[in-house]
Amino acid sequence: MTEVSSLTGRLLVATPALADPNFERAVVLLLDHDAEGSLGVVLNRPTPVGVGDILEGWGELAGAPGVVFQGGPVSLDSALGVAVVPGEAAGRSLPLGWRRVHGAIGLVDLETPPELLAAALGSLRVFAGYAGWGPGQLENEVGNGAWYVVDSEPGDVSAPDPARLWRSVLRRQRSELAMIATYPDDPSLN
Repeated sequence: MTEVSSLTGRLLVATPALADPNFERAVVLLLDHDAEGSLGVVLNRPTPVGVGDILEGWGELAGAPGVVFQGGPVSLDSALGVAVVPGEAAGRSLPLGWRRVHGAIGLVDLETPPELLAAALGSLRVFAGYAGWGPGQLENEVGNGAWYVVDSEPGDVSAPDPARLWRSVLRRQRSELAMIATYPDDPSLN
């Protein structure tokens, strides 16, 4: 069996060619990627539902906008918390209820009392559902040109203007990808 290089902690940025409406101009943070498959959350799909409306105590910790995000088309009735712990260093103990995914980015156990994490969290986003791929599926999609794979930054998790995230992630790339950020929403209007 071929070994899969982990993309955990990286971003998938939908290419203009990606036709699936679930992922049009999506920016997905990969929370897990291995030979068994991949799991991530779409960072730029806010809903009108406030975090505090569905998860008591977590609303005050959610970054602006303090709404639930649609993490993907799978299991929309489940919630995932993703948070950044600023200044998180290898020698420091991890906050109770937080599991590192990549660098300072980690998953929050939403069953943990929020007050136990309040002092440690720099930003929190709550996602309804997730995006998932079976073994080899994501690699095929990347190979077929559906996704750009780029490095994440901790600020991506809590981007204050999610509607601009697709363009801003592409714009910061030091390659021809930066030009893709100017790709029009509807190329037929050019």
